[in-house]
Amino acid sequence: MFAIATGNVTFLSGGVLMHHRMEKFMDESPAKKPKKTSDQAFDLWLKRGLHQLFDDVANEPIPEELLKLIEEDRRD
Repeated sequence: MFAIATGNVTFLSGGVLMHHRMEKFMDESPAKKPKKTSDQAFDLWLKRGLHQLFDDVANEPIPEELLKLIEEDRRD
């Protein structure tokens, strides 16, 4: 079973960024076979590589102009 956790972030400009995240409850999922070592190694390699490539971009601040456009669109 999945659940969606929501949190709001308010910016100094008054804009609000909605944050959604899917969470899987461990106690409600059926037991699975452990992954093979090669699968685990690939998953770790992929995760590290993607973080290395995209963390800087994902952590950049949202431009004020974009926040204003979003806020104006919400009012309409």
